[in-house]
Amino acid sequence: MRVIFRCDPALIDHLPKPVLARGALPDWLRAMPAKAHSEIHGRDIRTVKQCPPFIDAMAYGFLILLPCDVSVDRGAFSWAWDVPAPLTQGHPRAPLSFHVAEQFAGAPFADAKKAALKFNSFWTVELDEGWSLFATHPVNRDDLPFRLLSGLVDADRFHDGGINFPAVWTQPEFSGVLPKGTPVAQCFAVPRGSFQLEFESFDDAHKASYEDTVADVLSQPGVYRKRFRARRGRSTAE
Repeated sequence: MRVIFRCDPALIDHLPKPVLARGALPDWLRAMPAKAHSEIHGRDIRTVKQCPPFIDAMAYGFLILLPCDVSVDRGAFSWAWDVPAPLTQGHPRAPLSFHVAEQFAGAPFADAKKAALKFNSFWTVELDEGWSLFATHPVNRDDLPFRLLSGLVDADRFHDGGINFPAVWTQPEFSGVLPKGTPVAQCFAVPRGSFQLEFESFDDAHKASYEDTVADVLSQPGVYRKRFRARRGRSTAE
C-alpha cells in the first residue's frame, strides 16, 4: 500500500510531515507502569501497556500533525505562523477554521452556542485504487482537549484537494498552547467492499477450541501475543 502525500511547493520546507503512528506514541504511554496493584485482586496486575490490541490500535496507520503552535484561552484561538503564501489558488493559510454550530444541529456532540473546529489540511493524500481513507481521533488519546469527528474519504479518487478534519473542543476552560506537531487525526487505509454477515452456533470443534483458548489465556500471560498476534510488516517513509 502506497500513501502519497503532496503539498504546496511554497510550504514544503515549513510543514511537519505526517508520521507513522507507531513512531509517535504518547509520553504517558511510555511512562505507564507495566503492572499496578489491584485492591480487588490483592496483587499486582498487568496494565494496558501489556495489552497488544490496545497498543496495536494506537500504533496503526499514520498521524496528521498540527502545523504550528496554536494558543488557546478559554475558547479563543490564535497563532503566529510566519510562512510564505501558498502558490496554489484556494489553498488555506490558517491552521484552523470553523464550522458553525448549525452544521451539527441534532447531533449528540452539538453545542448550539459554539462553533466546531476544523483542522485545515496542508497535505493531499492519495491511496491505491480501491482503497479509502478512514480518519478518526488519535486512538486512546483522551488527553487531547478536542475530539475529532470520524470520516471516510475515497482517497484513491479524491486526492487533488486537502481533507480537512472537523473536531469539537472538549475542554472549554483550557488555557495553554497546542504545540506544533500535536496529532490531530489518525488515518488508516481501508479496502472498499461490502460485508456478508453469517451467524452460526458452535459445533463440537469450535466449542472445544473456545474452551481451550480461554483456559490458556486465563492460565498464563502473553498467549495472544505469542500465538495469535500477527507480525507487522515494516512501514517506511520517503
